[in-house]
Amino acid sequence: MAGETLTAPEYIEHHLTNLTFGQLPAGSRPGQDQAIWTMAHSGAEAQQMGFMAIHVDMIGWSIVLGLIFFVMFRKVAKTMTSGVPSGLQNFVEMVVDFVQDNVKSMFPYKNPLVAPMALTILVWVFLMNFMDLIAVDLLPWIAQLVGVHLLGVEAHNVFFKVVPSTDPNITLGMAVDVFLLILFFSIREKGLGGFIGELTMHPFSSKNKVLQVLFIPVNFVLEFVNLIAKPVSLGLRLFGNMYAGEMIFILIALMYSTNPVLGIFGGGLQVVWGLFHILIISLQAFIFMVLTIVYMAQSFETSESH
Repeated sequence: MAGETLTAPEYIEHHLTNLTFGQLPAGSRPGQDQAIWTMAHSGAEAQQMGFMAIHVDMIGWSIVLGLIFFVMFRKVAKTMTSGVPSGLQNFVEMVVDFVQDNVKSMFPYKNPLVAPMALTILVWVFLMNFMDLIAVDLLPWIAQLVGVHLLGVEAHNVFFKVVPSTDPNITLGMAVDVFLLILFFSIREKGLGGFIGELTMHPFSSKNKVLQVLFIPVNFVLEFVNLIAKPVSLGLRLFGNMYAGEMIFILIALMYSTNPVLGIFGGGLQVVWGLFHILIISLQAFIFMVLTIVYMAQSFETSESH
């Protein structure tokens, strides 16, 4: 794919463009007199579709990977035995025990939501990240065959990304969901007044009421930035690391179409980077889970708990 008809910049841009569905404004294509709902034929058209455009490939893979996680763990739960366990049961039990140990050590409160959420985040994010280890051109090539031969789409108009965690819409979407839970439990545990007081009465405080009133806007700015930093740090950290990893795989793939020497070097480099990337995808899933647990624990903290 890299060496057939696309230049290096076109190859990189093609791999970084999502399969996007949205409303294309009137006049965007020759002879188009009104706005239409369609698939974007380029990155520029995807931008014209605006905020309401849908990355079909990212949503699709997120759902598929979520279903794989659900089916696999449900199957183990249904067939679990106290006798000699299967390899899959051993693996699932190991993952569940690992999550439980982390939740117990970082979340000293009682809540039936936190452990299942932590398990879901760890496994789901790992599966999303794992897609980065699949050959760069394999799934886009299959999607191109389907688009050209079954749907009649021109080859250069078929875009197909396969790593959901390289899309900031996916990572920030998960981070916002966690953030909404943080807000909910913060208000539930501390009360609305306690939550507002947490944002306005710290870190600077004074027994002098006049000074305390003056401190309120300063405290609010500092604490609000700290509050907003939680979803931003969750979403952008995962996106940044995975996007960089995907870009390196794409750049290595370009070596195959240059000359035999660089092709051989690229093959060895891809193996080394792939092995190292196993650590990265696991670590990023773990960090997302740990930060979620920590932020949830902070939402349960009250002045009495200190």
